[in-house]
Amino acid sequence: MKKLIATAAIASAFMLSPLQTFANIGDQTLRPTQTHTDVRQLQSLLKIKGYFTYSGSLTTYYGTNTKSAVVKVQRAKSLPADGVAGRATFNSLGVYKVNVPTLISYAKQQLGVPYKWGGTTRAGFDCSGFIYYVFQNSQGITLPRTTSQLYTNVGLKVSSPSVGDLVFFNTSGSGVSHAGIYIGNGQFINSSSSKGVSIADMDNPYWKARYLGARTL
Repeated sequence: MKKLIATAAIASAFMLSPLQTFANIGDQTLRPTQTHTDVRQLQSLLKIKGYFTYSGSLTTYYGTNTKSAVVKVQRAKSLPADGVAGRATFNSLGVYKVNVPTLISYAKQQLGVPYKWGGTTRAGFDCSGFIYYVFQNSQGITLPRTTSQLYTNVGLKVSSPSVGDLVFFNTSGSGVSHAGIYIGNGQFINSSSSKGVSIADMDNPYWKARYLGARTL
């Protein structure tokens, strides 16, 4: 999994450097009584999501507070509540293992598919339907269906997007209403109402003025 870079605001809240990374979190199963650098990252993720309420410093030790937070997640997501943080637990927190080259290649294969409100197939996509289709068919990952759910529940906010991250825009004047997949070089691929599945520039005045932020999975 690519690195997850916390925003300055989140880092400040949890006394982490703005450049603190969440490297490969979720790639390794973490268990109670284990000591590992990924445990601190797990604690940070759980704290961001509201499950880890311990007020002390984050540590590399998987103790009772970490186990308790993981069990809360597992019960909330109807998973076996064993306190072990494996792939299913990380997925339930909205942090997935993504093959980025495959993701981008598959997304580009959809270029030219027309826009269709509520569409989730190659007969036509809306913006979140396009993202839903690409992740489901290229990664086996079922994401939330709407832009607001993607913006709230998937991955972690990042200060600037990396390839494969989701980018979000306010095109309606009332909060997040459009999303795409960042493909690098200041560009993202999306299903827009005017062009269908197409590639756009982040620096285009229209998109730049409406950009809200990015999230990494």
